[in-house]
Amino acid sequence: MIVVVPVDPPREGLVLTGLVESTPLSENEAIQLYEAAVTDVVRTAVDSGGDLLVNYRDEETLPDEVADGDSEEAVRALVTDALEETDTDSEAVRFERQVGSSKSARIGNTVTHLLEREGVDGVGVLEPTAPAVKRSDIDGAAMGLRRHDVVLGPSSDGRTYLAAFTDPIDFEDAYAPFEFATLANRVDEAGLDLGFAPMVPTLATPGGLRSTIATLEARAVASRLTATATAVVVDDLEISVGEDGDLERAETDNHF
Repeated sequence: MIVVVPVDPPREGLVLTGLVESTPLSENEAIQLYEAAVTDVVRTAVDSGGDLLVNYRDEETLPDEVADGDSEEAVRALVTDALEETDTDSEAVRFERQVGSSKSARIGNTVTHLLEREGVDGVGVLEPTAPAVKRSDIDGAAMGLRRHDVVLGPSSDGRTYLAAFTDPIDFEDAYAPFEFATLANRVDEAGLDLGFAPMVPTLATPGGLRSTIATLEARAVASRLTATATAVVVDDLEISVGEDGDLERAETDNHF
């Protein structure tokens, strides 16, 4: 299975904007968190049995206000740094630019091209904001494609952290809010068989960030933490989940 990770260049006003708008995290802190999440996701992807394809947005698909600079160079640098301490050379990673006017279109174009034009057996789209994903989650989805046409991995807030396909579906507006249910319906409409991967949170929303932090803390206690880059940034930013379930900043005692 080809594992596609769609990565935005880490720029203010582009990545994790929902956290900036709804939490005390600054744009710079959001970038740090995003880069750490991408690092952990990329490392897990290359450690799996799949082949990594980093799908980056360039000036053609970025909003004008954040389109300055070389997007491909920024994404390549991020992935290269992420793999520096692994056995994988970044030269072995495939980089392709995204094509399409919306997230749904961009993912749909990539999946359809790989399945129909390149004839690959399976394509898994893995969100770059799911640092808690494990190698077994990715490999399990690939195994699931032997029994099902599509495998979906549910995430926090009705989102999807992993969507794996052996056949394309109608992707128009499929990645709207709460896309997990939409994707499942599109699979059904296409007459395809649907399987599921274990749930993994993404940190793109406050609820998802809470779930991610709680997951990483639990795995650290059990000495099973793999998302080390994200854990370091969360610790540096002094973010934690309080007794009431809210996110807390130690330095200000703020709840968000």
